[in-house]
Amino acid sequence: MEKMPFNDSESIGDVRAVIAASAQVEATDWRRKLPVLTGSLATLRELRLSDAPSLLAMLSTEEVSRFISPPPTSVEGFERFIAWAHRERASGAYICFAVVPHGMDTAVGLFQVRQLERGFGTAEWGFALGAPFWGSGIFVDAARKVVEFAFDVVGTHRLEARAAVANGRGNGALRKLGASQEGVLRKSFLRNGEYLDQTLWTILDEDWRRGRTPAGARVH
Repeated sequence: MEKMPFNDSESIGDVRAVIAASAQVEATDWRRKLPVLTGSLATLRELRLSDAPSLLAMLSTEEVSRFISPPPTSVEGFERFIAWAHRERASGAYICFAVVPHGMDTAVGLFQVRQLERGFGTAEWGFALGAPFWGSGIFVDAARKVVEFAFDVVGTHRLEARAAVANGRGNGALRKLGASQEGVLRKSFLRNGEYLDQTLWTILDEDWRRGRTPAGARVH
């Protein structure tokens, strides 16, 4: 999901009121509050306002942001994004998990899932992880939890991802996870005034539940 659905110019209202209302809800349904997903290297949880400074530091660097929509440029901008994410999750159209490595308290990355059709039968997902954690195994650990959540809890059938063809790391991560490359979307992503080609990747629920990639190789 290189095209960030959040628009920082959109009115959010009282950011802290939105977050406080969400925090008071019991986690009986992901639309009311996201569950905590625990992997072997990281925890995925609902975004908190206290994540804003670390997200700014981790996701605003050129090496991280060069192939995604420009992230917020201030702590306040990330706070507005976090409030927006809570609101969109409550509407049932969007999910955003914070990635928190074990031993840490604040987020170093994000996993997002949004519906492409009502009910999440087909959904798109995307991710961004701070460069200090590249190659640490945290991506695959967290990604598996997000995919399982999408298929087993949300009820997604087809999970799509788009990555700029020039984004070797992003495409490699999706391939390693077991996604199937379906084609190239020509000039489909505008970044810094230039239209970039994107690779379309998919994972189907039946392939994932069989514990195999679409090509039939065991996922490690």
